Amino acid sequence: MKQPLPFLLTKTDSFYDRLGDWIGDVFYDLLPEKGFELRDEQIYMAFQLEKAFKEKKIMFAEAGVGTGKTIVYLLYALCYARYTGKPALIACADESLIEQLVKKEGDIKKIEDALELEIDVRLAKARDQYLCLKKLDLEVGKKATEGISSVYDTLPRFVQSQGSMQKFEKYGDRKDYPFLTEDEWKSIAWDSLQDCLSCELRHRCGQTLHREYYRDAADIIVCSHDFYMEHIWTKDSRKREGQRPLLPEVSCVIFDEGHLLEYACQKALTYKFTSETLETLLNRLMSNDVREETLYMMENVLYESEKLFHFISRKAIKVRGSERYEINKTDELMDSARTLYHLINQLTEQFVYESELFVLNEYDLRIVEEYLEQILYSLKLFIQDKNGIAWFEMTDNYHTLVIMPRLVEEILREEVFSKNIPYIFSSATLSNEGDFSYICKSLGINEYLSLRVESPFDYSQQMNISIHIEDHYPKVHKWAEYVNSIKIANGKTLILFNTNETMLEFKKYIQQKNDIPFPIIFEGDGEISRLVEQFQNNEETVLCSYHLWEGLDIPGPSLSNVIINELPFPPHDPVFEAKRKNSDNSFYDVDLPYMLLRLKQGIGRLIRSSSDSGNIQLWLKKAENEIIMEYIKAILPVEATFSN
Repeated sequence: MKQPLPFLLTKTDSFYDRLGDWIGDVFYDLLPEKGFELRDEQIYMAFQLEKAFKEKKIMFAEAGVGTGKTIVYLLYALCYARYTGKPALIACADESLIEQLVKKEGDIKKIEDALELEIDVRLAKARDQYLCLKKLDLEVGKKATEGISSVYDTLPRFVQSQGSMQKFEKYGDRKDYPFLTEDEWKSIAWDSLQDCLSCELRHRCGQTLHREYYRDAADIIVCSHDFYMEHIWTKDSRKREGQRPLLPEVSCVIFDEGHLLEYACQKALTYKFTSETLETLLNRLMSNDVREETLYMMENVLYESEKLFHFISRKAIKVRGSERYEINKTDELMDSARTLYHLINQLTEQFVYESELFVLNEYDLRIVEEYLEQILYSLKLFIQDKNGIAWFEMTDNYHTLVIMPRLVEEILREEVFSKNIPYIFSSATLSNEGDFSYICKSLGINEYLSLRVESPFDYSQQMNISIHIEDHYPKVHKWAEYVNSIKIANGKTLILFNTNETMLEFKKYIQQKNDIPFPIIFEGDGEISRLVEQFQNNEETVLCSYHLWEGLDIPGPSLSNVIINELPFPPHDPVFEAKRKNSDNSFYDVDLPYMLLRLKQGIGRLIRSSSDSGNIQLWLKKAENEIIMEYIKAILPVEATFSN
C-alpha cells in the first residue's frame, strides 16, 4: 500500500521543490532539535543528491567517515519510494551488514524516532541465510548436535502438517538461530546444490515465505550486493521457469560500500558445474520412456563428465587461505573438456527431438535443459581460457567446477545501468583522490554525477596510530602483546584478521590462556549480527573478525582499540590470480590498491562520532615496511608512531 509523504504535496506543487524544502527543514531544524549534530558535509551531500533523483542519474557519493551519509540517502530513498509507489532498494556490501542498518541503534530507527515516521523496511537475504528443510531432516536422521535438534523441535506446526496452510508465520532466517555456529548452520542451510523447484516442501519453506513478505515492502528493501546481482542474473531464467524474480521492481537503487559491487557481480555471474547434480538430473530423465539412442548419449555425457572431474581432482592444488583448488589445465584435461562440450551440445539437440515426441516429463526436461545450457556456457569460458576464471571445490559429497567471467562491465551496462532510475553509490572510498575513472570502467558506467566530502572528525585529537614490525616478535609474543593491549583498553577491542585461518590460530592461543578477564568473541561462534550486538552492548568485550573491515558502526565507549593483525592484501585465489595475470605490474595494479582501500576501511572502524577516541595498532612484516611504508603513510588520517 502506498504510504503518505512526510510533507504536504498538492497537485500544483513540484515534488522536487517540496522535497528540497523538507530536506532543509530536517537538517537545519528537526534533527538538531532532537540532539543530532549539524554537519556542513552532510547538508552539502543532501542537496547534491537531489539532482541524481530528479534526473534519474548515476551518482558516486564519496563521503568520509562521520559525514552521516546513510541518513541522507535513507531520507531520499524513503520519499522517492512513496512518491513513485515502488520500494527503494538498498544493497549493502554483504549479509553481515544488512542487520547493521536495521538494528535498534541504527540510522533507520533514529530517523523514525526523530521525525515521528513509520518506515516499512524489509530484509531480502541471500538464499544461504535460510533453513533448508531437507538438509535439516538429513542432519536429524544422523546424530544431530543439540543446536540442530533445537532447530527441528522449534519448527512451526504447519511445516510438519499435511493439511492446507490457512495460517502460517515466517521462520527459518539465520538470525532466528543465533546459538548455532557457522559450521552447524552450513550443514542445514540452503546451498546451490539444492533443487528447490522439484522440492515437495517448497510451499512450506521458510525461504519461500520470507520472499513473499519482503516483496510487499512499501518503503525500503535491504539486501546484499551479492543478492541484488543474483537477482539481475537469474530474473529471466526464473520467469522462464514460471517463478517470480527474486526482487520486485524498485524505484531506485543505493549501493552502500559501492566500491565492492564489481566483486559481487563476478560472484553472481559464477557458474557451478557439479558432477553429482548432472548425474541426478540425467538419471531422473532416464526413468522416462527414453529412446535407446538418447539413453546412450546421456550415458556418454555422464562417463565423460566423470572423466573430466577425475582429471581435475587428480592435479588440483589447494589454495592457502581459501576453500578453493587451483586447476592444472593439462592437455588430457582440456581434451576431455572439449569432448564433454561436444557431447552435451549433441544431447541438447537430441532433447529437442525427444520433446516433440512427448515421451519425456516436460518439467524435468526443462530443468535439465536449463542446467545443460549453463554447463555449455561455463565449459566454453573454461576452454577459451581468456574469457573465464576457473577453480575447483571439493567436499566429501560433491566435486564442483566453478567458472566466472573475467569482465563484467558489459553485463552491468546492459542489465543494470540501462534502466532509467536513480543509482547512488555511497562509500568513503570510491575514488583515487577524486578520480572516479577506475570504478566507472570496471562497472561499465559512461555518464555519472559525483560528489566528494571529507570526514568532519578531528583525527589529530581523537586517534593515535602505532605501527609494529612483526619480525621483532615470535607469533606467540605478538599475541601476548594483543592480550596486554586488551587489558590496558579494558576490553573494548576489535581485532581484524585477513583470513579465517589466522583468526582461528589466535583463537586456539586464547583458549589456552586463563588470565584474560574480558569475554572474547569470534566471528563464526554464532550469527554475526548477534555477535556485533553483544560486542556493542557489553563494553568490556573483544570482537575478532575477518569480515568486518567495512560497515561496522560502533560509536561510543564499546570500541576504543582496533588491532589490525596484518595488512589486508587480496587472497591468492583464482579471481585475483586472474587479475594479476592481466596486469603488467600486478603488485602495484592489483594487490596494493586493494590492500590500501581495505586498510583505510579498517582504520575507519574506530572513530564513529565526534566524541569517540582511541588507538589503532597496525602490524607489518619488515619487508612490507621497507617496500610500501610511504603508501601506507599517505592514507593514514594521522601520523603514526613506530613501536620497537
